[in-house]
Order: sequence, then C-alpha cells, then structure tokens
Amino acid sequence: MKNDSGKSEITIRETGEQDIPLIMDFVRSLAEFEGLSDHVLSTEESLREALFGKKPYAETIIAEISGIPAGFIIFFHNFSSFVGKPGLYIEDIFVHPQFRGMGVGKSLMVRCGQIAEERNCGRMEWSMLDWNPAKEFYEHFGSEAQKEWVIYRLDEKGIKDLAEKK
Repeated sequence: MKNDSGKSEITIRETGEQDIPLIMDFVRSLAEFEGLSDHVLSTEESLREALFGKKPYAETIIAEISGIPAGFIIFFHNFSSFVGKPGLYIEDIFVHPQFRGMGVGKSLMVRCGQIAEERNCGRMEWSMLDWNPAKEFYEHFGSEAQKEWVIYRLDEKGIKDLAEKK
C-alpha cells in the first residue's frame, strides 16, 4: 500500500506471542548481518519467556510494509540514578536490506521516542558496533556518541524532538 506521496506505507505494531518465530528470524538476520551468527543462544522458548512470560524483560515492535515484516526493534527500561528517571535502552534494531532507505528504521526509532516520552524517560540509549554504517542514521536524530563508550543517547529534548518527527 502506498500513501498519497507514492511512498510505501509503514505500519508499526506491537508484538504478541504468535510473533515469536518472526522475532527469532529477525534476531538471526541481525546476527548474520553483524557476522555473529555463532553467538545466538536465544531460542523461541527463551524469547517467549523473556518477552511474554510472567515478568517480561523487554518489548519488541515490528515494522511492516504492505503487511510484510520489514524491521524490528527490541528495547527495555533501565534507570539512571543521576537523572532519577527510567531510560529506554534499544537492544537491537534491524531492517531487512531490501527495505532500507524507505523510512523503516526511522519509523521504529520515532515509535521508541514516543514510548520514551509517554513513559517519562530521561534518556534513550543504544550501542552499536564501531564498523556499522548506521552512525549517521543515529546522529540524524540528534544523538551523540559517548566518549567512554560506544553508546548513543537522547536526552528529554531529543526524545521529544524524535517523538514529534514524521
């Protein structure tokens, strides 16, 4: 489905237990992209427990184009004693190569910014491999690399700005 500007329409949705095989496929695809396939220890069972068990530890959202899964993001909350508020930490974000450059990653990040703002988070953080070409993508949102760590952060203003992007 395309919108009035002729661009493919991106749908962002929360996940449910029925999405575990899809989430596992995204995890494997990400690991393959990073050259770390041999590091994947997750199973569908472990993801089911971590994402939908008695005490969920993370959340996942999926981006679809015309009903086709195009990308995903896994995030969880951390806490900053210095800020005195929870933060939102993005563990993984991945967009299938054929959907890159179509706004899928941006849509996933914007949704996380909206969630962070709704939940009164003081920061949004993530880390990336130093060779990953996504550095400019992340900096486009106003985040900056931390000198001591390869971690990116948005403060409350950055979260607000991200949440309001279209």
